[in-house]
Amino acid sequence: MEALPDAIVQYILSNISNAKDVASCSCVSKSWNDSVPYLKSLYFPRNLFDNLPKGFTPVAIISHMISSIVRLEQLIVYCPFTVAGLAFWLMQSGTSLRVLELRLDNVLEREPSSGSPSMVDCIGAAYNLECLRLWGMLMVNPPKWDTFHRLKNLEIVGGRMEDTAFSSALRACPNLISLSLLGCDGLKYVAIDLPYLKQCKLDFNGLGNGSLSVSAPNLELLEVQGCSWIRVPYSQCLNNLSIANNSGRVYMLDFGKLEALETLSMRGVQWSWDVISKMLQMASEVKHLFMKVEFTGDFEALLPFPEIDLVDFFNNHSKLQTLGIEGALFAALCQKNSLKNVDSKFMIPCLEKIVISVRSPLNAEQKMNTLESLAKYTKKLKKMSIKILQMKSSHSSADDFFEDIWRFKCINRRVVTIE
Repeated sequence: MEALPDAIVQYILSNISNAKDVASCSCVSKSWNDSVPYLKSLYFPRNLFDNLPKGFTPVAIISHMISSIVRLEQLIVYCPFTVAGLAFWLMQSGTSLRVLELRLDNVLEREPSSGSPSMVDCIGAAYNLECLRLWGMLMVNPPKWDTFHRLKNLEIVGGRMEDTAFSSALRACPNLISLSLLGCDGLKYVAIDLPYLKQCKLDFNGLGNGSLSVSAPNLELLEVQGCSWIRVPYSQCLNNLSIANNSGRVYMLDFGKLEALETLSMRGVQWSWDVISKMLQMASEVKHLFMKVEFTGDFEALLPFPEIDLVDFFNNHSKLQTLGIEGALFAALCQKNSLKNVDSKFMIPCLEKIVISVRSPLNAEQKMNTLESLAKYTKKLKKMSIKILQMKSSHSSADDFFEDIWRFKCINRRVVTIE
């Protein structure tokens, strides 16, 4: 081991970040131990110090390792730590850090006394960060941060935040390209104004009645779960859009032009029909469409989708390549007059993959007619997956319907599958 050139040793260690592995490598030889200060990354797993001998503390060990490194660029800490410990680590390496990931787990802890810095406040010392990921963060008061000019990626998982505190934190990150809030609580009205933002993933816990405003002229991807009111005036670059609300009702969407949109996903229990029809109309150039909305209706009453003309639907979405529909939309395409305009000239030109979920044997004949029309007039069809979901019926119609689907599958066995 001593014969290895220092450059080779440093290259080997540059690919090691787990603190336990680093400690083991430092015991290999003197040259290996001398190369530890040139590490770029350190990772402390959650259970690393579970069997720590008496007289040692996790904070002291982490502090010693961080202090021994000349220029630490990435720090990931999942094990428990203290505010004082974090403050010391970032004082030692904050100027060189580019990536910081912390599992705070302090949601149930009380906020520090007035004047004392919180864990979130301490992060401000790492002002050259390019990527910041925080797990289990509690942010009730605006953090005491200066501006993170280099921060491009901010991700918060399982956080609990107040509107004003989050708004203040966002103002300190004006150059974000990617923003993710996953499984977060407490936010009711979120306003995002970031000129360079390209990817935005937002997942809010709660009643599903939140409001969201996004002003980001370069936005390419937007995924939102848990909002009933969404406004995105600059959507000309938006390529991928996913909106879901598993708890509440979606009743207002205000988007600019969706001329670049290729993938659209709409999911939830209840959406206003005006919102659905408006989005389908605006997304006429979409290539991949996924819909799992159970009911419509503008108030508390849950209503089925109105009848949709099959020919009009596909003529208005002629570039569709992938279509995934469940329940309500499929039922709307299977009404009495849905196929009245189908003739020999009708063609679905680009569609290659269809995924259809069926839950009820009601209106079985019309559903089979719609399936047969899709198979017949979709010229480039490569795969049609029919999912039978929780179909419960004591009547023989359920068995008859399934037999019809099975015969349909056998006739079109090269493209049709049943799940």
